[in-house]
Amino acid sequence: MSAIEKDGPMFNRMAFIGIGLIGSSLARVVRRDGLAGEIAVAARRQETLDAATRLGLADQVTTDPAEAAADADIVVICTPLGAYAAVAEAIAPALKPGAIVTDVGSVKRAAIDAIKPHLPAGVHLVPGHPLAGTEHSGPESGFPELFEGRWHLLTPEDGTDEAAVAKVTDLWRRAGSKVEVMDPAHHDQVLAITSHLPHLIAYTIVDTATQLSTDLQKEVIEFSATGFRDFTRIAASDPVMWRDIFLTNREAVLEILGRFTEDLTAMQRMIRKGDGDGLEEVFTRTRAVRRGVIDAKQA
Repeated sequence: MSAIEKDGPMFNRMAFIGIGLIGSSLARVVRRDGLAGEIAVAARRQETLDAATRLGLADQVTTDPAEAAADADIVVICTPLGAYAAVAEAIAPALKPGAIVTDVGSVKRAAIDAIKPHLPAGVHLVPGHPLAGTEHSGPESGFPELFEGRWHLLTPEDGTDEAAVAKVTDLWRRAGSKVEVMDPAHHDQVLAITSHLPHLIAYTIVDTATQLSTDLQKEVIEFSATGFRDFTRIAASDPVMWRDIFLTNREAVLEILGRFTEDLTAMQRMIRKGDGDGLEEVFTRTRAVRRGVIDAKQA
């Protein structure tokens, strides 16, 4: 008998507000391992709720976030960042004392600023960001192994209830994640370069290809090399989610984008001048970074 079976579920009732790739993958873990006695799911579209029911991810489905959050021990917000304030305002009256509210968004300072003002006293906000995903979205795209070996970054503010932080940490570790606690602003700076800027570059390169002449565009697609295919995979990510990420983390993104633009201009000068030694030096440094990523098992 597993420790989970002996100890019973972590939560009597767990609520998901939104149930896309991340939410449905976590719900699968919770269902598989018996981590919650009951799972409630709220979503705007009935077809999403129908899918959650069909996939066995929910005991209760509703279009009303407050109904899902009522009597929940933990509420996981899985909507685009732009909806956070409205979601927090909607669920606030239904939250019971001692409840935990967490999220899976990619920008943490903005998440805290959107959610925290609406939460009643005695409710604990433990923001989080799973560094996991695929190019697919929707509840059908989820799978329970998504988080295995991946980082989950928690960004609670100073003074957050330690027991609540420990509970959320335990949840994600049971999902297979490695958990790190990080300052919200530092998180946003780190993710601006490791995630947000690469997505911005990918969207731009693929959009450039769409503006080529019809014949050239057809050949670009037909003869796509590995590099371009990788960019198209990244650029296939959810447009609404990434719109909100760039708008809510604009300062950090613009700062690193400025640095990148300077470095790109330097590369341009090397190519123009035929500076092979300079190019090779840059490529050698970046190759070492790639090896570090592989060694960290994040490739």
